[in-house]
Amino acid sequence: MSTREFIAMGTASMMPTRMRAHNSYALRWDKQLVLFDPGEGTQRGCTLAGVAIARATAVCVTHFHGDHCLGLPGVIQRRSIDANLNNKDLGPLPIFYPGDGQQYFDRMRHASIFHDASNVVPSPITEGGVQAELGSLTLTALPLLHRDTAFGYRLDEPDSMAVDSALLDRAGISGPDVGRVLAGETLDGPNGPVTAADITVPRKGQSMAFIMDTMPCDSILELARDVDLMVCESTYLHSEVELATKYMHMTARQAAEFATEAGARRLVLTHFSARYPDSSVYFDEASQFHDDVVVADELSTTPFPPRV
Repeated sequence: MSTREFIAMGTASMMPTRMRAHNSYALRWDKQLVLFDPGEGTQRGCTLAGVAIARATAVCVTHFHGDHCLGLPGVIQRRSIDANLNNKDLGPLPIFYPGDGQQYFDRMRHASIFHDASNVVPSPITEGGVQAELGSLTLTALPLLHRDTAFGYRLDEPDSMAVDSALLDRAGISGPDVGRVLAGETLDGPNGPVTAADITVPRKGQSMAFIMDTMPCDSILELARDVDLMVCESTYLHSEVELATKYMHMTARQAAEFATEAGARRLVLTHFSARYPDSSVYFDEASQFHDDVVVADELSTTPFPPRV
C-alpha cells in the first residue's frame, strides 16, 4: 500500500521557540521522499520524525532566508555520512533553489570539512514552470511575492486507470487473469471477450502544493488549483494583516481564502509567528473560510485526503 503524507518537523517562522523549531518538512509519496525548506535543526527533526535523510529523492528550497535553509548543510553532510558508513552510492539528490541565490547555496554546500559522498545535483531555478520529473511526479515551481526571490512548488501525479471491482464482477474474471488483461491480453470471459478497457475506470492523479513566504499573488492560485493537499504559510492572524503586508507574508484567513478559491481539498497551515504561542487560533480563523484545515504541529503527520 502506498504512503502519501506530509510531515512537519518544524513550524516556526523567523524565530524558533521552546515549542516550535525552524521550518522543516518532508513529503512521503510512494517511492519519493521530498524535503522542503530544511531550516536549522532539520537533521535532528528527521531523526525524531523517523525520516531517513539517506532516502531523500529531492530537496526544494523556496528562498534563502535562514529559517528556510540553514539546515541544508546538515542534510548534505548527513547524507554523506550515511553513504560513507554503508559504503553505498545513494544516487543523485537534486536540490532545487532560486538561481539568483547561487552564492548562498555554494556557501552551505561547502560549509565545513567533510568527505563528500552526497551526490548532490544543484538544480537552480531561473524561471517558473516545470523543473523536473521525480519518478512519475512532475515538479513545477512558480515565483512568489516576497522580500527576496522565492518560489512555490507543486507536485502532480499523472492521471491513470484503476481496476473497478464492479466491472471485474461483470466481466467474470479474477486472480492472475486480471494481471494478464492489464498487461494487454484479451481473455475469453464467461460473458465474452475482456480487455483492460472493460475492467478499468479513469483515476485522477493526486497533487500537492507547497507555498511559503509570500504576499497574496496569482501564483498561489495557480500552484494550488484543485490540489489534494495545500501547505501554506500563515505567519499572522488577520488582525495583523497590515503587519503581514509590511513583511510580505500572509494571514491564516488569506491562506484559507486562497485554498477555497483554488479548490484545494485540504489546507495545512504552518510558519507561525512567535507572537501566537497557541496555534489553535490559526485553526479558529482559517476554518471559517475553508472546511478542511489542519494546523501543523511539531512532528505531526498529515495524510492526503482520500481519493474522490
